[in-house]
Amino acid sequence: MAPPTLPHSSLIPSPPPNSVKELTDAASLRSVPPQYATRNPDNTIGIEPIIQEEIPTVDFSLLTEGTPEQRSQVVHHLGKACEEWGFFMVVNHGIPERLREAMLDSMKEFFDQMEEEKGEYAGKHVTDPIRYGTSFNLTVEDVRYWRDYLKVFVHPVFYSPAKPPSFREISKEYTACTRAMGMELLRGIWESLGLEENDMTKALDLHSCFHLLGGNIYPPCPQPELATGLPAHSDYGLLTILLQNGVNGLQVKHSGNWVRVEPLPNSFLVNIGDHMEIVSNGRYKSVLHRAEVNSQSTRMSITSAVAPSLDTIVEPASQLVSDEHPVMFRGMRFGEFLELQQANRLKEKSILDFIRLHAEW
Repeated sequence: MAPPTLPHSSLIPSPPPNSVKELTDAASLRSVPPQYATRNPDNTIGIEPIIQEEIPTVDFSLLTEGTPEQRSQVVHHLGKACEEWGFFMVVNHGIPERLREAMLDSMKEFFDQMEEEKGEYAGKHVTDPIRYGTSFNLTVEDVRYWRDYLKVFVHPVFYSPAKPPSFREISKEYTACTRAMGMELLRGIWESLGLEENDMTKALDLHSCFHLLGGNIYPPCPQPELATGLPAHSDYGLLTILLQNGVNGLQVKHSGNWVRVEPLPNSFLVNIGDHMEIVSNGRYKSVLHRAEVNSQSTRMSITSAVAPSLDTIVEPASQLVSDEHPVMFRGMRFGEFLELQQANRLKEKSILDFIRLHAEW
């Protein structure tokens, strides 16, 4: 199978001389460089409160191995979590701890390499199958975010950096497991929407789904009140499955408030993406989320993003369109959406709004 390709119209420069990790490894760093000062701690106008709230939890074992009644209850709960939050925790998922820890360790080894070694993967285009960088998109950003990243295409064609040596084998097993979990969650979500699994698999070409493995590292920041890990944004795709190294820093937007997320032990965090909002014709909305930094510990997260195939034109499911709920989005090829989202500023749901036809429900 040939590797997936997209037009290379969006250039991205090599990482600057200092990635955030290289910057913080320097013992002399005592303050945030000006280009990373994204916030003014003295300006409290318009600052939204950050609260604690109970996050919906989905028992994956009951979805896949429960009785018909138990599965029905989980599907209902899953649909409610998508509709009210766009975000949930998954417990009893069956992905072994040794694999989760191995993936975290291998990703850490990648980021711990010298800049010259990682620089081999400094992406020139948003569609490079292996791309290392810092912030988000330095060609369009006025400021930088306190984050380095690695992005790897793992399906329908599998890629891996050559170093560390363990990365290929571990990431192949890990992404196969998270993709399988994602597909089971999608079956439950289609069911909650009254959609047929086979119809959705065919419509979105999920056998050739686009799957990206992402690694994010947020080193300790000397002035966390000034810097931002990542600003408020939604994800592309259908689902994003998140694993953390035990250092929290994720916040999600819910009912007008920012909620600080503290996941249960041995759980995954899952949020629905823009393409779930498109397919559901606005019923299930992608959730805004952001990453905060701290002064004490390095936070690392690993994302597993599951999306339609690159060549699929994604549009609302016809079963969810009616006189009461007209078509909310124009169809767009997923690969084109991906390129737009990755090549522009990371700003809330700006790319989804670009193809929106009607106001939200």
